[in-house]
Amino acid sequence: MDCKKKELESLYGKISPFEFKDKLIEIAKKNKKNILDAGRGNPNWIATTPREAFFTFGQFAISESKLTWYDNDLGGMPNKEGIFDRFSLFIKENKNLPGIDLLERIINYGIIELDFDKDDWVYELTDAIIGDNYPIPDRMLIHIEKVVKKYLIQELKYDTKNGGDFKVFAVEGATASMCYTFDSLIANNLLLKGDKIAIMTPTFTPYLEIPHLPRYEFEVVYINADEYDENNKHTGQYTDKELEKLCDKDIKALFVVNPSNPKSVAISPKSSQKIKEIVKNYNPNLMIISDDVYGTFVEGFESLMSILPFNTIGSYSYSKYFGVTGWRLGTLAVHEDNVFDKLISELPYSIRKRTQNRYKDINSNPSDVKFIDRIVADSRQVALNHTAGLSTPQQVQMAFFSLFAILDSENNYKNLTMDICKSRQKQLFDGLEVKYHKNKYDACYYTDINLVDLAKEKYGEEFSEFLIKNYKMIDFLYDLANDYSIILLAGSGFAGYEWSVRVSLANLYDDAYFTIGKSVNDLLSKYKCKYDKKE
Repeated sequence: MDCKKKELESLYGKISPFEFKDKLIEIAKKNKKNILDAGRGNPNWIATTPREAFFTFGQFAISESKLTWYDNDLGGMPNKEGIFDRFSLFIKENKNLPGIDLLERIINYGIIELDFDKDDWVYELTDAIIGDNYPIPDRMLIHIEKVVKKYLIQELKYDTKNGGDFKVFAVEGATASMCYTFDSLIANNLLLKGDKIAIMTPTFTPYLEIPHLPRYEFEVVYINADEYDENNKHTGQYTDKELEKLCDKDIKALFVVNPSNPKSVAISPKSSQKIKEIVKNYNPNLMIISDDVYGTFVEGFESLMSILPFNTIGSYSYSKYFGVTGWRLGTLAVHEDNVFDKLISELPYSIRKRTQNRYKDINSNPSDVKFIDRIVADSRQVALNHTAGLSTPQQVQMAFFSLFAILDSENNYKNLTMDICKSRQKQLFDGLEVKYHKNKYDACYYTDINLVDLAKEKYGEEFSEFLIKNYKMIDFLYDLANDYSIILLAGSGFAGYEWSVRVSLANLYDDAYFTIGKSVNDLLSKYKCKYDKKE
């Protein structure tokens, strides 16, 4: 056996699939061929117009700085008085600058549709893009929060009608949101070491790993997507039997990626309503943390923040939709009326007193500190709460992306990104030479291929049994990297089916997916030849 393969076999299943992917890339590099790495979810598109507006607005902000104080390389802090009039003149004199039309519409939307004071609005953005002050308020800048809330209501269907108002904490992507949430649940004794939590699987690998860290050591119940349709195809949905595990009141929290990862299928309304019914009738204090990063790729997507606003923390990242993984832009949202504050208020006095003592330096009456503001403080170990918050230039870019989507009344950008993913999925299945069974809840951002089902469909039941008996998943991943320079991730690393692979449909150009499908086909064909020789 190849020494390198032996080394990989010893690592398979013991390290993250993302770390294992890097080992496969080392194998693929030996071929000196173009590597097709479909293991990473970073999109290869970016939203250009809101970036143009951002950088053009930066030029205005610099001119404002120089207007206040200019000495060689030194400028001053912008001045609010009359800033809207100066901005209007900037627009008039720079009609040909990139993104200028969107920039003008962004400012006008805030004034006309959101009733912002024109100087307050332009000044907040100007001072923020300069980045010369700490974020004030630390949770999120006032006008920008209102803009982002409009975006979350539009795209993820956050529901203020039934759930009441909600607050947003601007964070460094959805993963930061999850980390902060885990820490604050522990800090506020809403979860204790060893408590029982549930995770809907398959899911993003780190969310499987975090609960088992020594700091948490949670008892984990897996809610498995185990539903099959009339064609015996896996739907990515959950049977009632699996969801009914949540009736157990000992399960204190539920962690969800919706749409899922790696299958990128949104929870169906049927399953959402089932979860709602279970929470209402059996587990009313269930805390739900939902990461909705892929929601914008599903038509009519509705977050659990809408279905169960009282029980849910909404986590969202702009990274995939706008191609901004490097910007680290995300949100953490909680309705003002929520189960987290309720449970804190119901803690035994001795525990509540100890918890409140943690926040006494940021409020003379620490019991008044809401859970979302405790998350903000905990993100800076409380003592450094005055330095908390996402950098203000990042918040401006977040606002510009939000308003770009809001102002796109015909959903041109949304339709374009969805079409890219769907087109690539078609190319993949064309290469596999199998029919794709359409699923209206499929984000098409990733897709998973069940290799045993594929083998059965192409060559019959006996060959699929031969495959399982004579090969391991590591064989397939290794051969794909070694012979074809193609990198895929094992579905088992996401608590999915052992004989499945995740294909990212976001990070390679369209024709690469036909090549990936064809190569998977070819490799199965080689295994079939070995099977035929044994007969």
